[in-house]
Amino acid sequence: MSHDEFPTDHPAVVTCGLPYANGDLHVGHLRTYVDGDALSRALRRIGQQTAFVCGSDMHGTPVAVNAAKEGVDPREFALEYHETYAETFPQFNVEFDNYGHTDDETNTELTREFVRSWIDNDHVHEKEIQVAWDTEEDQPLPDRYVEGTCPYCGEHARGDECDEGCQRHLEPGEIEDPVSTLTGNPAEYRAREHKFLRLSDFQEYLQGFLDRVEGTDNARNQPREWIEGELQDLCITRDMDWGVDYPAREDEGAATEDLVLYVWVDAPIEYVASTKQYSERVGADEYDWEQVWKVGGEERHGTAWDDDWTHEGGEVIHVIGRDIIQHHAVFWPAMLRGAGYNEPRSILATGFVGIDGKALSTSRNRAVWADEYLDAGFHPDLFRYYIATGAELDTDVDFSWDRFQERVNGELVGNVGNFIYRSLLFAERNYDGTPDTEVSADVQKRIAEAIDDFETAVREYNVRDLAEVATALSNYGNEYIQSEEPWNLVDDDPERAEQVIRDCVQLTKAVAVLLQPVLPGKAERLWGQLDEQGSVADVSVDAALEAPPAEFDEPDELFEQVEDDHIADLNAELRDRVAAANEDDEDGDADGAEDAADLEPLVEDRISFEEFEGVDMRVGEIVTAEPVEDADKLLRLEVDIGHETRQVVAGLARLHEADDLPGTRVILLANMERAELFGIESNGMVLAAGDEADLLTTHEDAPLGTRIK
Repeated sequence: MSHDEFPTDHPAVVTCGLPYANGDLHVGHLRTYVDGDALSRALRRIGQQTAFVCGSDMHGTPVAVNAAKEGVDPREFALEYHETYAETFPQFNVEFDNYGHTDDETNTELTREFVRSWIDNDHVHEKEIQVAWDTEEDQPLPDRYVEGTCPYCGEHARGDECDEGCQRHLEPGEIEDPVSTLTGNPAEYRAREHKFLRLSDFQEYLQGFLDRVEGTDNARNQPREWIEGELQDLCITRDMDWGVDYPAREDEGAATEDLVLYVWVDAPIEYVASTKQYSERVGADEYDWEQVWKVGGEERHGTAWDDDWTHEGGEVIHVIGRDIIQHHAVFWPAMLRGAGYNEPRSILATGFVGIDGKALSTSRNRAVWADEYLDAGFHPDLFRYYIATGAELDTDVDFSWDRFQERVNGELVGNVGNFIYRSLLFAERNYDGTPDTEVSADVQKRIAEAIDDFETAVREYNVRDLAEVATALSNYGNEYIQSEEPWNLVDDDPERAEQVIRDCVQLTKAVAVLLQPVLPGKAERLWGQLDEQGSVADVSVDAALEAPPAEFDEPDELFEQVEDDHIADLNAELRDRVAAANEDDEDGDADGAEDAADLEPLVEDRISFEEFEGVDMRVGEIVTAEPVEDADKLLRLEVDIGHETRQVVAGLARLHEADDLPGTRVILLANMERAELFGIESNGMVLAAGDEADLLTTHEDAPLGTRIK
């Protein structure tokens, strides 16, 4: 692993968090894989040798529990989902170089090799721990067979993770008030011997690793709190049948015979196994997995680390959901180091995906499922564009059919598609293709700048900027052709008309090259319309400046308008499905635990008291309220905050009647940056809670202008 600027001389591998073979895929899952696929394609585009690998996570208690409910073997149950995933990803143009699973022979053997290395290097010890026990079934309760209360934040939690609260990993025996998911009865704790990876051996290393690892801020900073003070060792075994057997030595006794390895041991090792399978398929001359993962050659591999190993190996890039940061930024680097493998260069943790402004809820069927999107008849690249450009990588994205339509029609149809179609159609009808002249210096410079922006986005792992480079270039082309009006120059100034269209065809080719990582299907189609040879996937970024073919046929339109009626039907279907799921909720807690899951997650980054002191919130009163012309959601407010009356634009029109608002007490964020919305300056922000915009106010009549402390 190096920290050299991409492209480097070392091979790279991009991985995505393994989908758990226990349910259908939805848009929340797909975000990680779309981002990983786009980044992989972009790395190749700038000349970085790259493999993109993943696999299905087959083991663990949820698979065992659900397989038992269906009366099938866990492997059979998990393989069915694995095969579904393997078929679904290509339908979203997510194309892994290798897609394996954790129960295959390669991963099983590599997992045993890892654990044997830890044992040989004295990183594994045995300890008696308290394990939850179902007294009625007379059996231990690993992981998801037990639920209870998180000892750290008090929220409801699963046996291995506080999934509804602080998202901490939980060790066996930590969960409070344990309840068996098998019988619903209270569980009791009993002493059992288990194996632990001594994470304390790697504490100093992990502190250094977090200083040098690249990636999103949440992946680099959040783990620091987990490695401060005493670092808890990781229990690597479980009492169950389904999983990779613990590779016991002869002197470890019969107590280990019933133990399997914890799912978070063999799951990340699948990254290595899948890379190895790819290398074995294409040959080490084309891609050598050992150059990526192994450090120092076979003579040093599998032994204790030396400090000078840090900069050896290939470029390992993990794209994951932010709920598994601890596993990838703490457990996984320690596991790799303990076995003599290369550490990750970067960890990119994506934000969550919400639905129509609310948290995604699979239990309430409030989700847009992968097959639902495909059944709607939309091209996969439209989803890829929406999800990649919806927010920065580590920020939450909201999926809404209405916003999907707005983005597609405005940015892809109205901008990219409009520029490409009008340019190529005019070129074909007037010149049979590319006019016989050189591209202008100004357009050549603008494309070169776009290439620089593209390369910068790749090196900064900024998928959003990566996607927007091509749309920005297309927007430049639209302004250029509109200002020059070549249709009016053909007779009056034919040389100028020829120059303009030559430039526009070159811009179109550049858009195809730069658009490909995010919209690979549409870019390939555009490549064909230009009558370019080969595949756009195989060219370098510099192809954006190479001359297009002299001749090409009349184009057709690259994107189609998303119609209102279609979106209305999809919205109605989603509403009806959610309503039906709520009606079927027979446990009586529709407003309880499930509502807690609907809340937006707490912001992970804390602010200091000094930073809070800089937030100036004031008691105010709305004096006037009126709709903003051409804006369905906005009201123009005048708010008296004692010292002065502020003009504020607020998104309250659909939730509050303008005539009812004058005289309403509110809280105003007074030192908010000024903004302009629909030509109206907004000088502050009125605070409100939730989707219903419940306006914040004071309990008593504090004077206007009183500061909130």
